[in-house]
Amino acid sequence: MASRYWAVSLPVHNSASQLWNQVQERISKHSFDTPLYRFNIPNLRVGTLDSLLSLSDDLAKSNNFVEGVTQKIRRQIEELERVSGVDGGGLTVDGVPVDSYLTRFVWDEAKYPTMSPLKEIVDGIHSQVAKIEDDLKVRVSEYNNIRSQLNAINRKQTGSLAVRDLSNLVKPEDIITSENLTTLLAIVSKYSQKDWLSSYETLTDYVVPRSSKKLYEDNEYALYTVTLFSRVVENYRTSAREKGFQIRDFEYSQETHENRKQELDKLVQDQERLRASLLQWCFTSYGEVFSSWMHFCAVRLFAESILRYGLPPSFLACVLAPSVKSEKKVRSILEALSDSTNSAYWKIEDEVGAGMAGLAGDSDAHPYVSFTINLA
Repeated sequence: MASRYWAVSLPVHNSASQLWNQVQERISKHSFDTPLYRFNIPNLRVGTLDSLLSLSDDLAKSNNFVEGVTQKIRRQIEELERVSGVDGGGLTVDGVPVDSYLTRFVWDEAKYPTMSPLKEIVDGIHSQVAKIEDDLKVRVSEYNNIRSQLNAINRKQTGSLAVRDLSNLVKPEDIITSENLTTLLAIVSKYSQKDWLSSYETLTDYVVPRSSKKLYEDNEYALYTVTLFSRVVENYRTSAREKGFQIRDFEYSQETHENRKQELDKLVQDQERLRASLLQWCFTSYGEVFSSWMHFCAVRLFAESILRYGLPPSFLACVLAPSVKSEKKVRSILEALSDSTNSAYWKIEDEVGAGMAGLAGDSDAHPYVSFTINLA
């Protein structure tokens, strides 16, 4: 699948089928590796020259918007698939791969009646895509909110012992709580453990001998218990801090532990549900937006061809996917087939050439209508 196509129209002087045969023959002969397809644009309602000129001013800007939303949804799909490790398959429009939809484009008369004014079609596409973009923002925000909550919990459970949640490291049997005795949790530097073990019993009076037990160790700290009389807890905290040991506030509650676990499980389930829902919505919406974008490209090619070649509409529309090394050759073929008596004029690269390039929507001016469609 090519990721970049040229949408091109050439003026027809005699027969469109004859010109199409010439295009096929020359591309096949001089650039055989360039995919070439007819782009079927129906007879749209031309309107007045003023309306076409007014519309052309907005076409490139509107195209950037529609293309931008298309790529935004595609990137969101890629991100969701990367996070889940699941490949949902290629992007499609109603089951048709997007590259095939472009290269075998058929105008949807039911959705976009050809008798409607061009501006009405363009405004309708813009409005529809804008609504989908707004919906995307809401759905992504909801999904990211759940992800942020989960990430915050995970940071608490996997961060440094100095700040992380300790409830999943401490068991009920590790804690002694009675009328007179209490168990504290000490955070000890990994390299100060010998100092802790040799001094914890003497930091204050009334410490239970040999009561310290290591519960966990990470790259920086170790988690120890120490049991002592409740009346000396504050003094012990002060003495421990002076020695460089941190006493963490902790009160074990089985109910709190279970509640946190249930909250985490619910968030995980909510995240997976929202991820699956968002991914499905993105696949469907991408198809809708891509279809709208291709209809927009058809309108753009039609309008710019009328402005370039005049009335009545008589042009051949096609899409090509030349490789980088073939671009120059394909351009020369198209220029020769455009049969422009002013081809030298279109090669001017100064102010005039740049100004006329804006009409065609590309950075380079050509004696035929041409703009690029980037699928990725």
